[in-house]
Amino acid sequence: MLIRGREDLPSREITPRGVYLRRREFLERAALAATTLALGTAPTTPATAVARYDSDETPTDEKDATRYNNFYEFGTDKQDPARHAGKMKTRPWSVRIEGEVGKPKTLGLDDLLAPHTMEDRIYRLRCVEAWSMVIPWRGFQLSDLLKRFDPTSRARYVAFQTLHDSEQMPGQRRPVLDWPYVEGLRIDEAMHPLTLLATGMYGRDLPNQNGAPLRLVVPWKYGFKSIKSIVAIRLLEKQPPTSWNLSAPGEYGFYANVNPAVDHPRWSQKRERRIGEFRKRETLAFNGYADQVAELYRGMDLRKFF
Repeated sequence: MLIRGREDLPSREITPRGVYLRRREFLERAALAATTLALGTAPTTPATAVARYDSDETPTDEKDATRYNNFYEFGTDKQDPARHAGKMKTRPWSVRIEGEVGKPKTLGLDDLLAPHTMEDRIYRLRCVEAWSMVIPWRGFQLSDLLKRFDPTSRARYVAFQTLHDSEQMPGQRRPVLDWPYVEGLRIDEAMHPLTLLATGMYGRDLPNQNGAPLRLVVPWKYGFKSIKSIVAIRLLEKQPPTSWNLSAPGEYGFYANVNPAVDHPRWSQKRERRIGEFRKRETLAFNGYADQVAELYRGMDLRKFF
């Protein structure tokens, strides 16, 4: 038998990673369907939840997703994070969980992750500059983590903070934003099953430029809400400050829900360009997740609370 290495194969014979991931998902769902037929009912497993929320779109090429990033801690050019983030040390790493919780604690990354079962989910991620990607994430529901620390009845918001270390993050030496980067969610948004803490993408650990070792993924909001390289999570009674809202409150609201009816002051949000595609496509309300999350905002003026 002749076994050829990757270097011996012409590029046309190498299965693109995105196609491989879609094939794996197809096989998983086929197995789930077979189980359903055998049992007469759908088993309640992580795969069921994945099937309910996954995008059925082809994932963005991994090279594009890891080389075209917004992560101003490493520079404002889209290629800067891939160029400069490799020096950041993600071990050891700890996260503080504090505020309106019954069991505040600082945990090392392994202790924080140990009780959680990782799931693979394919989510759209849309940035406010009118570009988007489809990413296969690996992670677990934020709600599962928060429940471990017994949120009190006063916990109405969840605040997050990125690592602040200008030696490792050279972009923090420039006053582009008021460092450290901070973000926040309402508690019902944080507890929604779509909201993930991600540890990986494309079947691998998160690259530094994509927010290693732990980042938030909130797929119905603009990308700046999905804070990267998290070191602190605080449950609060009052709405926390958020970095882009502090920097430009007329341009970036607290909620940041994807909304084609509300333009950014300097560009339209009605259409978007999927990375790797030439033609633009129509922007979907809540980034296509309206059926899952629109109820969270019933009765709210989404032009006012943008």
